[in-house]
Amino acid sequence: MRADPSEKLQSAIHLLHRAGQCADDLFASHIGITDITPRQFAVLKALSISEDPSQSALVEKTGIDRSTMADIIRRLVGKSLVQRRRTRRDARMYAVRLTEKGKAALETAEPAVRQTDDRILSAIPAAQREQFLRALTKIVDTIGPGAPTKPE
Repeated sequence: MRADPSEKLQSAIHLLHRAGQCADDLFASHIGITDITPRQFAVLKALSISEDPSQSALVEKTGIDRSTMADIIRRLVGKSLVQRRRTRRDARMYAVRLTEKGKAALETAEPAVRQTDDRILSAIPAAQREQFLRALTKIVDTIGPGAPTKPE
């Protein structure tokens, strides 16, 4: 029995995943050859508005899990976009900072992020865009890392 092509899968998890794929594809097309991923951009951006944060602080700021953050930082260090050094207060912790090359990469990437955001939001009527962003924020705040175990 063939499914009706007009029927669409309405699973929230599937639609969020597909929307994420669309966003990643748009970002890649806008960013060009700089080879920065959306998560790497988020880390670079968080670093640009922080003063030598630890990797743990970056986890809290971005919501990226610890093991993924460690991998992202390792890759950004390999690209010479960030520097990592042990903190004075706790030799087990790393402080991370943007290099000049990282600052330039962030500056280059910001227009691509704006273009991607604009394109994503253009799919939604202008009057509903703020509500859409609030709904996404609510999802993250309610069930994301560090959220209470039971929704409000």
